[in-house]
Amino acid sequence: MERKSFQDMSCPVALALERVGEWWSILILRDATHGITRFDGFQKSLGISPNSLTRRLGALVEAGLLERRPYSERPPRYEYVLTDAGHAFRPVLIALYAFGIDHFTPAAPNVRLVDKESGIDVDPLLIDRTTGHPIDEEHTTFLPGPSADERLRAVLARRNEQAC
Repeated sequence: MERKSFQDMSCPVALALERVGEWWSILILRDATHGITRFDGFQKSLGISPNSLTRRLGALVEAGLLERRPYSERPPRYEYVLTDAGHAFRPVLIALYAFGIDHFTPAAPNVRLVDKESGIDVDPLLIDRTTGHPIDEEHTTFLPGPSADERLRAVLARRNEQAC
């Protein structure tokens, strides 16, 4: 059976993973969120080879998550700045941070997520903008979308029947 390409898929998760689903890319976006913009800064932070970093930065620029901007003409040098889509990835990073803290807690975390006013550690919670309800199994479920095939419709129907 031939595997569908991500381009042919109508799944938002698959389409997002096509652009950021490789762990180096997510770490580059993490570092860009922390304010790193220059090639040498990413390389120092990540310990990634120059060729791999060049490839991944190029892919993130092509995906529209980073913008490549010149900061020096002689010699030509560029920085990589988050686009609106790159900034919109921040909640995904926070969700990964919360998941890591909750399930794979490091002995001494190298970063904390805190409230700007109080300085108290934040316990992230994903909520629905309209209802204010948490995005959890009690309040939400997945339903088939307009392009769902019969297999997906059956999977979701079984899942939703078991949840009742």
